[in-house]
Amino acid sequence: MDFDIALVLVVLTFASGLVWIMDKVLWEKQRLAKQQAEINSKGKDISDQERDALLADPIIVDYAKSLFPVFFIVLILRSFIFEPFRIPSQSMMSNLWVGDFILVNKFSYGVRLPVLNTEIFDSGKPKNGDVAVFRYPVNPAINFIKRVIGVPGDHVVYRNKLLYINDKPMLQQELGSYKGMGSGTKMNGASLKKEDLLGVKHDILLVPGKPDLSHMYVPEFYNNGYIDLVVPEGHYFVMGDNRDESHDSRFWGLVPEANLVGKAFMIWFNWDVGQGLYWERIGTSIE
Repeated sequence: MDFDIALVLVVLTFASGLVWIMDKVLWEKQRLAKQQAEINSKGKDISDQERDALLADPIIVDYAKSLFPVFFIVLILRSFIFEPFRIPSQSMMSNLWVGDFILVNKFSYGVRLPVLNTEIFDSGKPKNGDVAVFRYPVNPAINFIKRVIGVPGDHVVYRNKLLYINDKPMLQQELGSYKGMGSGTKMNGASLKKEDLLGVKHDILLVPGKPDLSHMYVPEFYNNGYIDLVVPEGHYFVMGDNRDESHDSRFWGLVPEANLVGKAFMIWFNWDVGQGLYWERIGTSIE
């Protein structure tokens, strides 16, 4: 079952805030009068400890007052500023590893209301080469992370494992054979290259001899044996940096602008289950 953290935070913030407000408006005055009368009835013999106990808020009100600020601050930070994500797959290797915990700038691609995902402020658009988090178009309850290859109006061609943007080849520099760590050892032997994507230089992995999966590509993107399309307005073409091991726009289509979550910018932690912690990953910026 998919777990909607944003919805849970909204519900908790609303519920705790509602209890706090209702207590202030409806219950507090009567409760305090009753508590004070009980204190007066005990006279001067009442201890400070007993007085504090009598004046204490009901447990549900106490929890609401304590937790509402926490829920509210987390909701604001997570919805409008930064949101953490964990990398679950190898589709963005060698730049992002399985077990990397990343931070995403929610302000990069427009400020959106939590749960509804309605844009309330246009603060920017994705650029070629951005590493973007978005809601998977096939199942929006799932978040995906890929690199933005084509923005609206771009003519994108992917032929013989080489990208062309607006008829210009995105040059690749050979870096040798990939040698990974942890779960990344599964990609050992892949060809490591440095791709220049319109000025954004980043590593990619290609698997020599990998069978052609073009029969699985989105039919309308497929022309003469390779990917060939013009990205329409309000949509983005994305691919994983691990080109032969990524389930991306080639297979399920374009990312609508409404599905954008934010731009990934930093690795703040790493924990590869079964492999351990890689300290050198912490604090690494995402290119």
